Parts: sequence; structure tokens; C-alpha cells
Amino acid sequence: MTGAALQASAAATENRLGGPGRWLLALPPLHIAGIQVVVRSLLAGTTPVQIDVATGFDVERLPAAVAELGSGRRYTSLVATQLAKALEAPASTAALAELDAVLLGGGPSPQPILDAAAAAGVRVVRTYGMSETAGGCVYDGVPLSGVRVRIGDDGRIALGGPTLARGYRNPVDPDPFAEPGWFHTNDIGALDSSGRLRVLGRGDDAISTGGLTVMPGPVEAVLSTHPAVADCAVFGVPDDRLGQRVAAAVVVAGAEPPTLAALRAHIAGSLDATAAPRELHIVAALPRRGIGKLDRKSLVRQFSR
Repeated sequence: MTGAALQASAAATENRLGGPGRWLLALPPLHIAGIQVVVRSLLAGTTPVQIDVATGFDVERLPAAVAELGSGRRYTSLVATQLAKALEAPASTAALAELDAVLLGGGPSPQPILDAAAAAGVRVVRTYGMSETAGGCVYDGVPLSGVRVRIGDDGRIALGGPTLARGYRNPVDPDPFAEPGWFHTNDIGALDSSGRLRVLGRGDDAISTGGLTVMPGPVEAVLSTHPAVADCAVFGVPDDRLGQRVAAAVVVAGAEPPTLAALRAHIAGSLDATAAPRELHIVAALPRRGIGKLDRKSLVRQFSR
């Protein structure tokens, strides 16, 4: 990763959001999203206000931190689990609603969380990117200035442009940087007629069931709209007849857990029957790693039998 790529990303973000401003740093500063908060602040000639997250994200500190940002344009960058936690606290929700934008990254965001943020007046900008692209390079499905997006014949997303890293210090095989000027991700996506990107999920998360392929992302998006579902994850487990069967882990909203039949019927209203889970696991919380990314492999290990 070069300084030029980091600066290109920061400048493009500044341009997309409407100008420079002060930033609230609520992510680990060694993570690319945290690094970019620092870079954007340097570019704007400001110092970020930091919430120390070394021992967890304390939403009670949000109101004072936002107030410390002062006047003018103000931004922060969060992951979905942080936003969900903040929305449970009225004072923290009100503080986020004062900001000009809350960049949301770290993986897919459940629709109920996005809906709750919108209802509270929190201006969320969904970002897509990774360390190899100097952080988020596609905002709300639209590439930042100079960023190029291409979908391969296999459905995988390729990214190019000035925010791209030069490559890996210790290249892997196959090397996703092998094509000059492009980084070939392992994410599956699609572009609509206006060029807006929709990320469907990681290629290695795809579930092959009965000769058909099911991507977890669209299934999770529909499941999350069921009133008895607070959080969910879809994954494949081994099946002697189908190869893999679709399974779902659900965190319950309220006292009454949903039944498998109810969730299958809910899915049937929006997706093909193949996408409907064939088994259901009620869990207290979904396993996560790093800054809050879903650990789908942990669920596969736990529930494969």
C-alpha cells in the first residue's frame, strides 16, 4: 500500500461526502478503516477525536465525543455491530444523527439496522472495499472518483484505480494482483443498468445444494426482515444427498423464537425455494472476528455433523 493510494482514497471520500471535516475515530487505528480516518484528518488539517475501543465500544462515550468535534462538517466510520449497539441508546443515537455521514463498512449491514438508522435521522453511507483498495472504494454501490469496477465471467468483482495497492509483499498463488491495474476479489457481485454495484457475498461462502448455488447474502437480507429475527447468518453444512444444505443461525428478537417452517415461508415470498433454510439453529449471538465481521466458518464447524 502506497501513500499515494491512501491519499487518493481520502481525497475521493472527501469529495463524495461534500468536503473536508472533523472525524471521530471509533475503530482500531491499525485497521484500514481506522487508518483512513487518520489520513482523512491529516488531509483536512485536523486531529481526529478518538474513542478507545481496545476493551470494546462504549456507546456512552459517543455524545461527548461528537460534541468535542465542534462545529462544521463532522464524520465517523463504524461497523454494523457498533451502529446496532449505538441505536439502542437514545443519547448515542441522537449524537450520530448530528453527524454529516456515518460510513458503514466491515461487511454486509442487516436491513433492520439500516432502517432503524434512517428512522432516527442517522445518515449512513454503506461502503465496500478492503485493505487492498485503501479501504472503502464504493459508496452506496457507486465507485469513488477514479475507481473502476468490473464483474468477471465467474461473477467475481474486480477493482481498479488510484486507491489500489501495488500488490502483496509475499504474493500468493493465484495472485489477485496479476492483471496490471486490477485487484480480483473473491466477492461475487452484479452491476445494475446504472452501474451501481450490488455485493452478493464471498465466493467461498457460496452454498452448492442439489446442483444449484445459493449465496448467503440475499437469504440473510430477507430473513432479517422477519419480525422474530434480530440477527442471522446463512451457511452450508454437508448433506449426503444434496452435497450441502442451507442452514440458518438466528438471534431471536423478542421472547418467541421463529420456527423453521415460518422462516421458509417468509423466504418463499421473495426468493426461490432452494434458498430457504433446511435447518434452523437458535443462538444467543453470532460469532464475529476482528472489527465485527461475521465468522461464518465458525458456524459451519459448529453445526456440521
